[in-house]
Amino acid sequence: MTENVNTHRLASAKVVVGVDGTVASNLAVRWAARTAAPRGRTLLITHGMDLRAVAADFDASALPVHMLMDETRMRGADFVAKAERIARAEAPESTVSTEVSEAHPVELLIRHSRTAHLVAMGVTPGFGAAAHLGSTLSAVVAHGHGSVVVVRTADPREQLPADGPVVVGVDGSQAGEAAIATAFAEASDRGTSLVAVHGHHDLFIDTFAGYPFFDAPIKTMENTQRELLADRLHGWQEKYPNVEVRHKIYDLHIRQHLLEWTRTAQLIVVGSRGRGGFRGLLLGSTSNALVQHAYCPVMVVHQD
Repeated sequence: MTENVNTHRLASAKVVVGVDGTVASNLAVRWAARTAAPRGRTLLITHGMDLRAVAADFDASALPVHMLMDETRMRGADFVAKAERIARAEAPESTVSTEVSEAHPVELLIRHSRTAHLVAMGVTPGFGAAAHLGSTLSAVVAHGHGSVVVVRTADPREQLPADGPVVVGVDGSQAGEAAIATAFAEASDRGTSLVAVHGHHDLFIDTFAGYPFFDAPIKTMENTQRELLADRLHGWQEKYPNVEVRHKIYDLHIRQHLLEWTRTAQLIVVGSRGRGGFRGLLLGSTSNALVQHAYCPVMVVHQD
């Protein structure tokens, strides 16, 4: 069991949520407030104005640059003020701070991710990973630190999933170890069970115990996979004895199985190997599909 993982961040670390005034970002605020308050963590609501881009657009505007700047600042202050009201209504006991920054939102959120407990953003269903925060979302998911959560539901106007298990995608990598650690901590904090989902192909690509992969005895593969999965989870089960763990092993279509779990889970956790872009995510195109199409929040855990 690896101790130096994202789970062991300072207890005082904030939950950070990026906002832009959309329905999707309001959903992220509600989720972040509900996550921060029971754990005694401060919720930081932040908005990056990207004033450099505003200044660059000066030539295309009929307004003087100082008026553009003032309008941008007023809009940013309005975004965070509305988000703060939403957070306090969702979790009246929460401690909330706000920030309106001149920085680009990508730079701002990645910087916060270095010390935050987690960074949350919203995404509008039906429009893929480029929606809501647009390139901001994909850039922060790919290049952020610690845990980055894409908060989504089938409809952002609906209630967030408040029950159901935490589901974690497991493979044999170090990135997978960080995801497992975080998933156990999340399940413990939420007082819910953990479902560990694993695919046969995640550990064995070309050969299995001396056999060509497709000639390997299926029953032997299944038994060995269960043993490997149990071994990978064992130390964490000892650390979190209050978390009930279920093992789910699938031979094919791991993406479809994980997406189906998002209909009943309250959180899906996957790891990132930090290679940049969605190609760096633990389960590759599977994680990409989760970020774009899941019915519940998706937490991407980076190795740092």
